[in-house]
Amino acid sequence: MRQAYKGLYLPTLPIGFALLVSKRIRSPRHVISRRYFLAALGSIALVRPGHAAAAAAQSPPMSLLSQALGALERHSHFSPERDVVGVVDFSAPSAAPRFHIVDLLGGTSKPVLVAHGRGSDPEHSGWVHSFSNSSGSNASSAGAYLTEGIYEGRHGSSRHLRGLEQSNSNAAQRGLVIHSADYVSYGLAGAAGKIGRSEGCLAVAGIDLATVLGRLGPRRLIFVRKC
Repeated sequence: MRQAYKGLYLPTLPIGFALLVSKRIRSPRHVISRRYFLAALGSIALVRPGHAAAAAAQSPPMSLLSQALGALERHSHFSPERDVVGVVDFSAPSAAPRFHIVDLLGGTSKPVLVAHGRGSDPEHSGWVHSFSNSSGSNASSAGAYLTEGIYEGRHGSSRHLRGLEQSNSNAAQRGLVIHSADYVSYGLAGAAGKIGRSEGCLAVAGIDLATVLGRLGPRRLIFVRKC
């Protein structure tokens, strides 16, 4: 079953996924085991063959979902909320909606466009070639992030991010945040086959900003990596 969204068809993950994950999240300890989560993801394989390809294209790769879950457990001392996680698949081209907002309770995944840093793609090919945690690199940083508060900056409403790992520990110092940008749009992605680049921030389309900031409120985990 799929849902229409901005002219795209987005998958509704199988009911089995929603029930299994929801039950686990609501457990007394509010802890999801990776094995349990992957068992729930396995229910995706039960989607009718005619819809399997579409579901795979609109959902984050299972390997990244597994890693995101591992990060959720690994950084549990930060008390991240466990209802929604963000998974950014930087192995996909910039023209593809690759920032997946995964509702662990409802069993849905909604992908939106997101830019990568120009330092990760110096030739502006539309693909991420490398990551960096260095100040001045203008590159994207891989790893787990914790969302923090909203503020009004030069890009308008934006959300602070805290890097939780060695690979993105300088995120706050570098000013890496979630914000919208004119160089991120579905029209540009369709016409040019790629979108613009940020200075390392997770820049999204203006039309998606309210959804991203709203669904990924404070203390949500965002996992950024390539497959």
